[in-house]
Amino acid sequence: MYIVGVKQDAQVNAFTATWLTQVSFTPPLVAVGIKRDSYSLEMIRQGRVFTVNLLGKDQKAIAEHFVKPSAGLGEKLKTVPHRAGVTGAPILEQAIAFVECELREVANDGGDHAIVIGEVVEAGVHRDEAALTLMDTGWHYGG
Repeated sequence: MYIVGVKQDAQVNAFTATWLTQVSFTPPLVAVGIKRDSYSLEMIRQGRVFTVNLLGKDQKAIAEHFVKPSAGLGEKLKTVPHRAGVTGAPILEQAIAFVECELREVANDGGDHAIVIGEVVEAGVHRDEAALTLMDTGWHYGG
């Protein structure tokens, strides 16, 4: 389970994602699936940066927090400790690890989710522990 952080101008936001894969070693590229009708997808298109924060097995509550709708843009981040990464996109302090990406491509025009491909420009591990998976949550889809 992942929390994707986005930044456009002075605005930041974050959401739960379940679809992530490595695309390339050189350059290092990852792809994440994002609902096409989400405001965060437009923020990625405009701001051209995003983070992927990996959650630990005991962090289902964080995934739940970011999967629920919020009253306003960036509201979910107000109660979760985070910092701006080198790209300015939010890195969750409670995440076990993170990657920061610059947008390279948005693909999959025909589906309900866009495939966002980013080049990894920074990465880090906060704690060496097992990651939370979709199976661990009992959900069929998280976002």
